[in-house]
Amino acid sequence: MASPPSQLTIVFQPEQRVDVIDINRHIKHEDQGFLQRHDEALYCSYHTTGGYLEEPICNRLGRCQDQVHEFLAPFQELFPFGADYRHDKLHLRKELSPEQRRTEPRNADSHLTFIGSGLENCVTYPSTPGRPVFFIDLDGVNKDNQDRRERRTTVIGYDNERVVHETELEVPVSNHPIDSVSLRDPRLGVFPQLHEQLAAHGIKTGRVLLDLVSDEHHAGLTVNEYETLLMKHDLAEVLRDPLQFMGRKGRSMLRDPSAIPDKAKNYAKYDLVRLVNRVVDTLGLSESLVERIIDKCLAVPAERFLRMKRSVSLLVTEDEANGEGTIEQGRYQSPILVQWRKSEPQTRRLRARFTRFE
Repeated sequence: MASPPSQLTIVFQPEQRVDVIDINRHIKHEDQGFLQRHDEALYCSYHTTGGYLEEPICNRLGRCQDQVHEFLAPFQELFPFGADYRHDKLHLRKELSPEQRRTEPRNADSHLTFIGSGLENCVTYPSTPGRPVFFIDLDGVNKDNQDRRERRTTVIGYDNERVVHETELEVPVSNHPIDSVSLRDPRLGVFPQLHEQLAAHGIKTGRVLLDLVSDEHHAGLTVNEYETLLMKHDLAEVLRDPLQFMGRKGRSMLRDPSAIPDKAKNYAKYDLVRLVNRVVDTLGLSESLVERIIDKCLAVPAERFLRMKRSVSLLVTEDEANGEGTIEQGRYQSPILVQWRKSEPQTRRLRARFTRFE
């Protein structure tokens, strides 16, 4: 007989700025038999610079920490630390207090790597004690003052997941080709609609899965910090012209500074081919696939090279205050809709599926 879902929250600190941490080891230390009690487990990160790879990718990487680092390396080259990111110009960050500006990490590269490499806030894996599940931290140590960050992740053990309800949402977007929209924006009313459905169907532990409907193209979903300079400038610059971005921000500009801007794009094309090769080699894909990916990267780089997702998962747990299901989100987390081509009706359609863990 299936047992009710179990929940465990783990607090830990990374050892280095980019760290690959086996969360199952922490689970074993906190609760020896937790993973044995259930067939499946959901892992939820509350952070915008630390998350998980989906299980098929982790399997392809041999569930090996070194291979995960190899997978991340090209994206770290694409988004190097300390480049001229608007998000890192702390004096422009109006939402920060003077004290926060003195301690806030410069981590635009970590946010962009999270989004570009396809890290996720929520993933599901078989609940197997001896098998690693990696929390990937991209900003675990503040490079400016060496402070180690405190991280938190929740694990839900369950035996079955049942779809209880499905509905469709329309999200307005601007008339600009490059746009991003926070689905937590209260003006959209998305989260109240989601919570109404959770209450109506009595879902206290489960997921809300948001995905773009099949005929929506040139758009993606992620969960990250919706900070204006990051979303409207840094990410927009990548989506608008990744090759130019690489020429300006990447290592290629260091080879021959006098040649910028004339040679920057040519260097970036060379770097893009090299980076794509590294990603594909790490994942063990075929040589013909490498050629197809490179061709598509050069034609539509943002859509093909960045691993933008078409869906995100949001964990639902019981709110102790009212006994109803609520969507778990970290302080700075928001599901974000990103588009890199104009949508003629100026809306994007999402499917919302509500599931219950049993």
